[in-house]
Amino acid sequence: MRTKIFCDIADYKTIKIFNKKVSVDGFTTNPSLMRLAGAKNYKQYSLKILKVCKKKPISFEVFEDSPKAMLKQAYEINSWGKNVYVKIPVVNSKGKFTGSVIKELSDKGIKLNITAVYTFEQTQMIYKKLNKKTRSIISIFAGRMADKGKDPLPIFKKSISLTKKNKNIEILWASTREAYNYTQAKQINCNIITMPPKLINQINGFGKSFKSLTLDTVKSFLNDSKKSKFSL
Repeated sequence: MRTKIFCDIADYKTIKIFNKKVSVDGFTTNPSLMRLAGAKNYKQYSLKILKVCKKKPISFEVFEDSPKAMLKQAYEINSWGKNVYVKIPVVNSKGKFTGSVIKELSDKGIKLNITAVYTFEQTQMIYKKLNKKTRSIISIFAGRMADKGKDPLPIFKKSISLTKKNKNIEILWASTREAYNYTQAKQINCNIITMPPKLINQINGFGKSFKSLTLDTVKSFLNDSKKSKFSL
């Protein structure tokens, strides 16, 4: 099984470039990335992105906190395009599981990306609420786990084992920190990995020999020392 690569970015110009890359299968955004991209009007900016990303799957997240408000935004976001996945956090800011929202939307055939997942128990809860006939993504935040000294691999392996019999439910490796995470995701048969543009570009350098890497590193240090005009 091939692990699909999604580009984690909301910048319009970057999406326009990466949408043309064969290696990029889709895109993920979130409110923080939208803010970083300079979006002032969430809907207008999203529709602008969808003018260049017309076919590849792309996730846009709700930013309300109550189930009722989340549902209202979810229906609106879903109407923007057939390639749109509506991103729903696994819990709201009060820690309440958004299961009722997930179930209603999934039963209506709305493609979902359930985000901010950190435990296998959360994956189980989400999986029970999802309509198995509706395409859905469960995003597990590997990098943020690792940042806190937690090993994300056991959670991924259990989650992938749980969903592997259903082709409509995919596990996504989120908050990617280094290019090697792509290799890790492939090794455990993770369906998708989402990566920032810089890491996607680094994948092109895979396979380089250690000898070449040593020479490149030594040359870069030498060049920097010359540019700095260091002397002893």
